[in-house]
Amino acid sequence: MIDTTPFRALTPDTQPPYLAPEYRSTVLRSPRSAPVAIPQTITELTGPVFTAPQFPPTDNLALTDGREALGERIIVTGRVLDEDGKPVPHSMIEIWQANAAGRYAHPGDTHDAPLDPNFRGSGRVFTDQNGAYRFVTIKPGAYPWGNHHNAWRPNHIHVSLFGPGFATRLITQMYFPGDPLLDLDPIFLATPDADARNRLIAAFDIGVTEPGRALGYHFDIVLRGRHATPMEN
Repeated sequence: MIDTTPFRALTPDTQPPYLAPEYRSTVLRSPRSAPVAIPQTITELTGPVFTAPQFPPTDNLALTDGREALGERIIVTGRVLDEDGKPVPHSMIEIWQANAAGRYAHPGDTHDAPLDPNFRGSGRVFTDQNGAYRFVTIKPGAYPWGNHHNAWRPNHIHVSLFGPGFATRLITQMYFPGDPLLDLDPIFLATPDADARNRLIAAFDIGVTEPGRALGYHFDIVLRGRHATPMEN
């Protein structure tokens, strides 16, 4: 049976707008007219379904063919929750990021920082029955981008979440505590409400840290409601 209960409305200013002038590319890509809501049909609500047997998890981005990537090894864990704080099980989470030097393993990245052949750069995990997820990676480096003079992106990890179908995809970014670039970053600052955008910052968690191996961070993702994590529309 499909749950057709309406979502609670989002609290104003807790999500980034389509047009954020300081984030220059939104000037070109933001809609000029109000979006038109298109009711979803059973096709969008029920398929295709993403499962671990179909899409095997790659939960360690810091290891390739037994070879360790360079950089600060970290563990990221958390839960995916709905607007009532209930866990969202079996959601496929895709992750991608720059390496420790601040470069993506993508031909479109022309930053002259070195590539790391042992760093995967992307992966996927699934939430368990309690909505929990976990992956191992390298803390990404900052990198320059062309938004404005001397612009640098803070350390961040991209996170994509899938619901029961491809049309139910949400995308956000996870940042790190204490990063001085956050106060200068137009993407982070595009969410007007300070409490909301601070939900994009992971919390250092000594309980997740593995002695002698990796520091730990906790990052919960709330999909809707008053405490929703800001998403990229």
